Parts: sequence; C-alpha cells; structure tokens
Amino acid sequence: RRERQRFVDKNGRCNVQHGNLGGESSRYLSDFFTTLVDLKWRWNLFIFILTYTVAWLFMASMWWVIAYMRGDLNKAHDDSYTPCVANVYNFPSAFLFFVETEATIGYGHRYITERCPEGIVLFLFQSLLGSVVDAFLIGCMFIKMSQPKKRAETLMFSRAAVISQRDAKLCLMFRVGNLRNSHMVSAQIRCKLIKSRQTPEGEFLPLDQCELDVGFGTGADQLFLVSPLTICHEINSESPFFCLSQRSLRSEQFEIVVILEGIVETTGMTCQARTSYTEDEVLWGHRFLPVMSLEDGFFRVDYSQFHATFEVPTPPYSVKE
Repeated sequence: RRERQRFVDKNGRCNVQHGNLGGESSRYLSDFFTTLVDLKWRWNLFIFILTYTVAWLFMASMWWVIAYMRGDLNKAHDDSYTPCVANVYNFPSAFLFFVETEATIGYGHRYITERCPEGIVLFLFQSLLGSVVDAFLIGCMFIKMSQPKKRAETLMFSRAAVISQRDAKLCLMFRVGNLRNSHMVSAQIRCKLIKSRQTPEGEFLPLDQCELDVGFGTGADQLFLVSPLTICHEINSESPFFCLSQRSLRSEQFEIVVILEGIVETTGMTCQARTSYTEDEVLWGHRFLPVMSLEDGFFRVDYSQFHATFEVPTPPYSVKE
C-alpha cells in the first residue's frame, strides 16, 4: 500500500493550512466571535478565565479608587461618617463587594449609599459591562459546547470503496451508517473527485475538483439513514471514471472526498461528516457483505460486517472499452 499526502483524512480533517496572510489577518478580528468559537478548548478556557479575572480586578480597583479618593478607607470605623460603600476597608473588601454585586449574592454587609454619585455611576457601568461580558463569553461557550462536530463521530463510512456491477452497470460504491437511534433529518451526500490535470491551454491544476454523481438527478442523494446504506456512483460516459479499468487503477492517483450533511434531530443543528478514499482504497471486483437481518419483530444491523467485502466476477475493462 502506497502512503501519500491526503487532501482529507479518513476522520474528515482537511489537511490545508493558510499561511502568508499578511494584512488579511485583521479579518479574523473583524469576526472575533467566530474566531473565538473556532479556537481549541484550552484557548477558550484560558480566554474565559483571563477575561473574567481582568474584568473583576479592574472593577474592584475602581471601587477601591473611589473609596481612597473620598477618604473612606481612613474613616471606615467612624460610625458618624457615611462612606460611599459601607464596610469597605481595603482592596480585598472592595473586591468582595464587587463580586457580591456582580453575582447578585447580596450578603447585606457591604452596600452602596445614596451619598455617592460617582459610585452610582460606576454601579451602572458595572452592570452594563457585566451583562456584555456574560453574554459574549457564556454565549461563546454555549455555542462551543453545542457544536455538532461530535455527532459526526457516530456516522460511519466504510474503510474502502468497491467497483463492481449493479443492475448490469459498472458502479463505484461505498457504505455509510448511523450508529445512533436518533435520525439525521434531510441527510444528503455528495462526492468530489480530487485529481490533478492539465488543461488544453497548458495550465496545470494540482487539486482539481470534479463532482461525482451519486443520484442528484434521481434524488438518491437524499438519504433515509436509519440503517447502513450503500451509495452508488454509476460509471458512464459522463463519469470521470469512464476510462478507468482494473489495470489503469493501479497507476492512477486520485482522491474521492465524501461529504455527508444533515440536521441533528435532537438539536436541530447542521452536522457534516467527511471521509476520503484514495486509489489504494478502491477495490475492483468487490461487493459489501450484507449487514441487515430480520429478527423477531425487528431488523438487526451487524456492524461487525460493516467494512467487510467479498470478491465477485467483474470485467476488468473500463466502460469505454
């Protein structure tokens, strides 16, 4: 088996890295929310903790500055004096007052008085700032946790694709399955052939993308994925595999990218699962083993045979031949 660089890994990860962006990097900041959601979990948690820590220390410092400028710290134990915030003696007590206010805990020991207009203004600013920070960070974490990427882990693709005859026609086939009982609503499958080619004008296209018809015209690409399905691409005169034979398959170099999209029934969010097949993973003259069996009142799927194939008599010639 020849190992080579894939455009899309078997687990669906695209092997593409963007470099030398130059001034275009500022586009990430213009859509900062999406950039934050796309970060890895460790960076999300770091930014989450750092933002709250900085905001808390900044606002606590503002309360301490007000108390310091008014002289409340020196008269904290004077019962005849009315401070801006009662029972704020130092920075830790100012920090505790801010946390109690922000978290709406309200222990009752520290409270703002009416003789402090600057404190009232700061209190309003703190409420607005806290609402914005909470909405931004909590919304980001919620979207991060509810992303349907993990749903794709329970969508299976066969390890190999096969070429054999079906209904007297030569077809390229692979198998998809859903491990969960919850359905994929409006599931649709698409296939792309990634192959280098040279145009008649002499232009070389290293990763040219060509669509593989898996039933777009007949509606076969719309899947009812409650049991494993075999996806079929008919090799005809309009197929890019029109000239492919068993012998030429050994010298070809291509990659078939499979994209399965659907709406997760439980969350209503769109999920996408991807995989790919290189020329080494296309088996000529093979067919998938059946995985469905009728039991007492229900159908059973045997996933131990999901990837299994067996040889069948198949002409070694291309459709063109």
